[in-house]
Amino acid sequence: MPPKPTKSPAKKSAVKKTAAKRSPAKKTAKKRPDLKPTPANRTPAVKPVATALTGHGVAKLEIKPARVAEILKILHETYPNVECALVHTSPWQLLVATILSAQCTDARVNMVTPKLFATYPTPKAMSEAPIESIEELIRTTGFYHNKAKSIQGAGRVITEQFHGEVPQTMAELLTVPGAARKTASVVLGVAYGKAEGVVVDTHVYRLARRLGLTRSETAAAVEQDLMKVIPKDRWIQFSHELIHHGRQICEARKPKCAACPLEQLCHAPDKTWHS
Repeated sequence: MPPKPTKSPAKKSAVKKTAAKRSPAKKTAKKRPDLKPTPANRTPAVKPVATALTGHGVAKLEIKPARVAEILKILHETYPNVECALVHTSPWQLLVATILSAQCTDARVNMVTPKLFATYPTPKAMSEAPIESIEELIRTTGFYHNKAKSIQGAGRVITEQFHGEVPQTMAELLTVPGAARKTASVVLGVAYGKAEGVVVDTHVYRLARRLGLTRSETAAAVEQDLMKVIPKDRWIQFSHELIHHGRQICEARKPKCAACPLEQLCHAPDKTWHS
C-alpha cells in the first residue's frame, strides 16, 4: 500500500501566512492614564424614569381651620344649592338609584330608573318581581346580577321589616341589602336631611387627598378624617360640592387647575398649572 503524500514545509508556511491574512489579530487598545473622562467621551449615565403618581397626587396635610373655612366658602359660592345628580321622587327611588350607581355613572342610572320604577314602583312590587326581569332592566348599569339581588332584597326587607318605608337611621339602613355606609349616608342626607356621615365616592376621595384634608387610603378612613375637620352642618352639601367639582374641574387624569377656584389653596403634586 503506497504511503500518503505529505505537505512540504513550503506549503505549510504558505497556509499559515494565508490564515494570518484572513484573520488578522485584534489589536488591544492601550489605556492612556493621562486621558481623563470628559463630557465628550464619558458614557452618559442612565437617568431613572419617573414613575407615575399613585392616588392622583396626595398633598401634605393642611387642615388649619382658616384654610378649611376658605375652601368651604369657595365651594359654596361656586356651586350654590347644588343637589344630588340622581333623579328620584321618593326615598325608595333614591335608595335604588344609589345602589345602581356603584361602578356606574349617575347619567346611566338616570337612563335606566324611569322604566324600572314604572314597572316596579314600590318596595313590595320590587320584592315580588322575577329576578330575570330586574336584571334585564338594569343590565347596562353593570354588575347587574348582584345589583338585581340587592334591590330585590332591599324591597323585601323594607316591606317586611319597615312597613314599606325606607328607614331614617343609619343603624336600620345598614340592615337593608345593598345599603352600605355610603349609600345610607346619601339616603339620609338627601331624602331626610340628616347628616350621619360624609359621602365619600371616588371624587370626594380624590379631592380630599389632593387638597390635603386627609392622607388616608380607604374611603372609610377618609370619611372619618373629613368628619373631624368639616363642620357637621356642611357634611351633606360638602360632598355634593366636591362631587360636582371633581366632575367639572378636578378630573382624575388631567385636572383643569388653571380654571380652578381652589387653585391657590391646593398644593397637590400632580397639579397641571400654578398661579
